[in-house]
Amino acid sequence: MSDKIEIQLSKAKLFFGVSGSILFVILGICLFLNAGMLSGNSDSLFQNSMLRKVVGAITVLFFGATGLFGVSKLLTNNIGLAIGRDGIVDNSNGSSIGLVEWGDITEINTQQVMSTKFLLIHVVDPEKYISKAKNAMVSRLMKSNMKMYGTPISITSNTLKIDFSKLEELVRSEFTKYEGA
Repeated sequence: MSDKIEIQLSKAKLFFGVSGSILFVILGICLFLNAGMLSGNSDSLFQNSMLRKVVGAITVLFFGATGLFGVSKLLTNNIGLAIGRDGIVDNSNGSSIGLVEWGDITEINTQQVMSTKFLLIHVVDPEKYISKAKNAMVSRLMKSNMKMYGTPISITSNTLKIDFSKLEELVRSEFTKYEGA
């Protein structure tokens, strides 16, 4: 029997995420192109057409990137999360960096932002993992996580075929099992 636990990516969750991203890209484009035509309360900060253009552009860039990430995950058959004797290999989100070794993990916390829960994986040497970032955008995202949560590594069940409470229980039990190994 294998000691490796593999959790697949949820194609349904990814499809809904990509669909939402497409919708927001369309809304961002509409906001950008029609920034000068929109009217409203003249005292409103959002009345400024330049601000509307900036918000529209940021919306297109952000949701375009998340949509492309979702499409790339939809087109692969990679495992979303693997847990084994060596550690956790997370391929479920944009800031995934591969293997996080059990020996490097000091603590696992749960955090919630709005309705999204995620596991914060605290490590002895965060820079070791930030340096494994695939590109500058992932590195910036990991550094941002480091500033906000004290660790660059987070795992959510948003793209996995598992609900968050089961994911949390599984990761915590495997950490307890292997942390001294």
